[in-house]
Amino acid sequence: MNIKEKQFVFKSEIKQLLDLMINSLYSNKDIFLRELISNSSDSIDKLKFYLVSKGKDIKLNNNFYIRILIKGKKLIIRDNGIGMTYKEIINNLGTIAHSGTKKFLKNLKNKNKLNNNNEINNNLIGKFGVGFYSSFIVAYKVKVHTRSILEKEADKSILWYSEAQGIYTVNKLYKKGFGTDVILYIKDSCKEYLDINNLIKIVNKYSNYISIPIEYKIFDKEKSKFIWKKINIYEAIWLKSKFELIDNDYINFYINLTNNLGKPLIWSHNKVEGDQNYISLLYIPDTSPWNIWNRDEYKNCIKLYVKKVFIMDDIKKLIPYCLRFVQGIIDTDDLPLNISREILQNNYVLKRLGNSITNKIFKMLNNLSLDIDKYNIFWNQFGLVLKEGLADNSIEKTKITKLLRFNSSKYDIKELISLDNYVNNMKIGQDKIYYINSENYISAKNSPHLEIFDKKNIEVLFMLDRIDEWMMSYLIDYKGFNFCSINKNNNINLDNILTTDTNKKLNVNDGNIVDINEEKFFKRIYDLLCNNIKEVRITDKLEKFPAVLVTDTNDISTQMLKLLKSTGKDVPKVKYYLDININHIIIKYIKTIKDSNVFNKWINFIYYQALLIESNSLDNPVDFICLVNDLFCNFIIK
Repeated sequence: MNIKEKQFVFKSEIKQLLDLMINSLYSNKDIFLRELISNSSDSIDKLKFYLVSKGKDIKLNNNFYIRILIKGKKLIIRDNGIGMTYKEIINNLGTIAHSGTKKFLKNLKNKNKLNNNNEINNNLIGKFGVGFYSSFIVAYKVKVHTRSILEKEADKSILWYSEAQGIYTVNKLYKKGFGTDVILYIKDSCKEYLDINNLIKIVNKYSNYISIPIEYKIFDKEKSKFIWKKINIYEAIWLKSKFELIDNDYINFYINLTNNLGKPLIWSHNKVEGDQNYISLLYIPDTSPWNIWNRDEYKNCIKLYVKKVFIMDDIKKLIPYCLRFVQGIIDTDDLPLNISREILQNNYVLKRLGNSITNKIFKMLNNLSLDIDKYNIFWNQFGLVLKEGLADNSIEKTKITKLLRFNSSKYDIKELISLDNYVNNMKIGQDKIYYINSENYISAKNSPHLEIFDKKNIEVLFMLDRIDEWMMSYLIDYKGFNFCSINKNNNINLDNILTTDTNKKLNVNDGNIVDINEEKFFKRIYDLLCNNIKEVRITDKLEKFPAVLVTDTNDISTQMLKLLKSTGKDVPKVKYYLDININHIIIKYIKTIKDSNVFNKWINFIYYQALLIESNSLDNPVDFICLVNDLFCNFIIK
């Protein structure tokens, strides 16, 4: 057939589709190279299949390649794949529109209104033509020179070209070998795509695991000639059976994937077939990324591939955000290859995939928790991140709760326990999980609130992270046992566990005085501190300390107060209960003081001391120091 140059008008609504492709669908220009390389790879795979189907030894024809060339202002992507005939090039490059195009275009304009019926339309993006037309993001003109394996004569090659203005031209040309050249005339605004080093980086990011060699031309000084050098150097080990791989294979791949010189704590390699088809290779790292707390910059470290082609690593809806420390890859055949970020985010298949991956991650973490040393490393690096998940309604809270670890009053600072450990160690008759919020381990360990619990050998969990106060608003109970803060006025009843009497309460406001002989003493305390306290009470839960401050159940805690202050927010004034150890030697001394001025100094001293213990800081520490010095001076003078 003698083919002369002929112009064609793009079929229905192609111009509108091209405008969307170029201006809307692809937010990242770099992906045009990914699309063209993927097309070349598909073309070579088709050629391999053709050769096998014809009974030919593919090894004799195994010198396959995808090559990147820069000539002046032109970028060329060349392959020696199956090529296209005249009919195929018309069908593939001249016909993108189908009967559903109008609906597809409408859906693109209403990206936030996608529903399950859009799955068919989303697959439109996976057609060869649509991916190919991403070339016009960076090129004002594109030529395709191709020769099919079916064309034995070199002059039967086809040249296609267009400037995406509603028409395209097809002509006959001479081409020596089989395959396809895609020639891009790069826009002046996209000159960075004429820099081979930039192109190499893009290939390394998106197409590093394509099984076909991707090459570029470089001058070899030793050989004094140009040679073709391979760009994609890494093997997609996830496609291999786990029985073919050893630990070093997984570790080396992890280092190449993440640029992390450390070793992963654990990994999981799975191939899933059936309703879902995907391969996952997931790692739990041993070191936290420096920007893991930056929501704007940090991306999920799980890279999504479709048929070995990188799609993206910023899919916040793939897994819960509290699992963002997980690194690895997912390779699936269930998603269309050429798909926009916006549509991918709302893809039903991706949501199902995300649920499956999330379950695998929790299984990994449970397995890791069996190794105490490794899990402690994980917890110290990512415990705070994992705690965020308790506020995520998409996660079953029990999965996270089982993984929580805490310091406690029973163990050294280096030892951490689970809630299962705590529940198994509970005393007979104990019906609550007791905890204390504190600034650090030392403060918690030496807190006056802990005295009675230590005395009766009741374990108390230490909540030492700033996020813990917030976390506990979501963590109500575990295995039927409610959590109870010993910092707060929770009317803790230890009668079933303790042998001592319960607290005696003095409410000066109501006049309900427990011991009439001490009425005046407590009244003097309340009158002095009424701006800072709610009540003065007697407690028998203190021995070493003269007094302690207790937060009301419904009031904001001291630790949360400090957290809010650190963010610059206005916080309400908190009034505490002041619990007095009436048997302490200092309290006994204060009761004997007649001089109001001296009495007030000692009561303020007791209050400041209790406040310092409760909050680990004072708004005016100098005032407290001056008060202590004044009291010491009085003793010295005496």
